[in-house]
Amino acid sequence: MGFFETIRTANHNLFRNKVRTFLTILAIFVGSFTIILNVAINTGVNAFIDEQTTALGGDNFIMLMSKDSEAMMSEQMSASTGPQEFTEKTSTLGTLSDQDLKNLKNIDGIDADSFYSPTPLNGTGYITSSKTDKKYNVSSVMILPPGNFNIPLAAGTLVDQTEDAKRKNQIVLPPEYPQALGYEKDEDIIGQTVTFALKDEFNNTFKKFSAEVVGVEANGIVSSQFGMLLSRNLYDEMYAFATKYYPDDYEAPTYYVMATFDNSRYSEDEIKQIISDAGYSAWTINDMMGVIRTFFDVIMIVFTIFGGIALLAAAIGIVNTLLMSVEERTREIGLDKALGMSSGRIFAEFATEAILLGFWGSIFGVAVAFGISSIVNVAVHAPGAFLEVFPTFELFKFTIGNTLPIILTIMFIAFVAGTAPASKAAHKNPIEALRYE
Repeated sequence: MGFFETIRTANHNLFRNKVRTFLTILAIFVGSFTIILNVAINTGVNAFIDEQTTALGGDNFIMLMSKDSEAMMSEQMSASTGPQEFTEKTSTLGTLSDQDLKNLKNIDGIDADSFYSPTPLNGTGYITSSKTDKKYNVSSVMILPPGNFNIPLAAGTLVDQTEDAKRKNQIVLPPEYPQALGYEKDEDIIGQTVTFALKDEFNNTFKKFSAEVVGVEANGIVSSQFGMLLSRNLYDEMYAFATKYYPDDYEAPTYYVMATFDNSRYSEDEIKQIISDAGYSAWTINDMMGVIRTFFDVIMIVFTIFGGIALLAAAIGIVNTLLMSVEERTREIGLDKALGMSSGRIFAEFATEAILLGFWGSIFGVAVAFGISSIVNVAVHAPGAFLEVFPTFELFKFTIGNTLPIILTIMFIAFVAGTAPASKAAHKNPIEALRYE
């Protein structure tokens, strides 16, 4: 009996009892359906994160900090950066000393000339516009980092980095801020003036700074990592005001340093290990995205466990189905052995039946999951749906790489579950089997 004949015979034997076989396949279907949906979501989320990271650029960007600052930075990166009503704010990040900066500049692979250490805008401040009476916190403010950044924009351009433009007060707003500041569309705020205000703690008054909006960041996971991007001139003006009552010899604390590294010589993991060995911590763009990626991964693991439990129940069903089939076909097994069929051939026949149960259950699970996901992917991008603003975010993403391994794994689980019944059939005594009633 050839390979295909064995499959044909096993498939025929399976459907002798259609109801029992259908119920067993249904149990496998539930487990495979659950798992493939989780994997498809995980693939879709990670593909979107990778797409956003690639679009952002900055593949040689690195952020250097003390080890004590890493936990606080993780918390801040995870926090919401949408428009927040005006409140007080504080910073509790650890600082880097002059010696720390010298040590970091001497690390092989780090471009010392690219070092930029943003000075914090401590104190109370807000942003508003002539279109609204509301005020919003000045938070997550920075200058465009060094490196080959290309932050996706919904409207306008990035802050101009030419020498002449550096003397202008320009700003790129995060998503949602145009609407919060009274503009209906992102495009409407381009070229308009917004107002920053910082509090003079000594006189208990606010000083206002005007800035031209030149761009609005596109909705996406990377927009939450940078916040407002200011021109160097605007940032320096606001910082000078915030520190004007400080002693003349005051030096701003350095919480972290933005720089570039030689990615032609070192991978991200290698340069981070070198920095760690030197006693410091480092983040790359992929690490910043990893905060979000980890959140989704944890959720997917939980749901995959539920799918695994369903598959365990299905495996028990396979054992039961094949044991009953062995009992029903005892005389047939005895006759096959009496006619010269080997125990190995009988084992292979029943094992093939188990594998086919896993195959049909997983195929139906994948097919139904794909069909439902195709409908959902369209629905979540419809006008007003929660993914309308992320047109490239495919919530469920099916590939050969994430589908085929699941089908093969389920078939293997079915084979393992079917080994005991198959072994029992293969070792039956032909004389006793022929006498079985």
